[in-house]
Amino acid sequence: MIVTGGRSQDDLMSLLGDDQPQREFAYAAFKSSHLILGQSIEMPSPGDMNFWVSHHFGHINSGFENFYGLDQAFIRFGFEYTPIDRLCLGIGRSTYEETFDGYLKFKILRQSKGAVVMPVTLAFFSSVALNSSKWADPDRKNYFTSRLSYTFQLLLARKFNDYISLQLMPTMVHRNLVPTKADKNDVFLIGAGGRCKITKRLSFNLEYYYLLPDQVVNPPAAVHSSFSAGLDIETGGHVFQLFFTNSSGLQEHAFLTNTTGDWFMGDIYFGFNLMRVFTIKMPKIPTD
Repeated sequence: MIVTGGRSQDDLMSLLGDDQPQREFAYAAFKSSHLILGQSIEMPSPGDMNFWVSHHFGHINSGFENFYGLDQAFIRFGFEYTPIDRLCLGIGRSTYEETFDGYLKFKILRQSKGAVVMPVTLAFFSSVALNSSKWADPDRKNYFTSRLSYTFQLLLARKFNDYISLQLMPTMVHRNLVPTKADKNDVFLIGAGGRCKITKRLSFNLEYYYLLPDQVVNPPAAVHSSFSAGLDIETGGHVFQLFFTNSSGLQEHAFLTNTTGDWFMGDIYFGFNLMRVFTIKMPKIPTD
């Protein structure tokens, strides 16, 4: 009688759904919230804050007098914080045009399997950048709004397995002030990137933003699409990103619409990102 009752109880629990598959989310498609220069779908865990130091040297073909770019530097310091699940907020300051920036990133969809199948992760990213450098012509009438640029992105990514993740980034940059009448205020790009895991703590990343033609004139220097390649190295609470790129800018509006470096001419910049994670708010531990 005891055995029969136990089996009956097991059958009843099975009918109530204990054997139903659970939803499993995909995690760590990328090592950090930045693919290389641009954003990835990742963000800090709720209650965590990331501190970023981004550093670009000058272009390698600047010659020995500039020690092949090492005598020059572009630096950005930034913080990003996740107050609630799926929402990340960030701020930063760069030496490039003495720019202040702020952004938000929100996950709309999350890749999962099991009870709910979702093949991709989709996030929305939006940023505003403020150029605080002195006006080129202080005698003319200058407007504060002319200092502002905006970036809007959809980040669509899929983690195929433990080694390969890919991401697409359709992008629009709006610039309130453009250099010439031939330049477009709204600039459209199509970005793509990926990660290939080499070891548990090392991965190889690529990132490319195709700038649609006839949008940015910006004489006298030709503007190119941004292309970057690098390595992610994870060391506990730190992530180091070492990379080569043809972009000198550190904010989205800069490397997306003002990349003048040409890979084929040796206009290559070496740079690195350093990310440190700080726990601001400890997660609640269930008591039952």
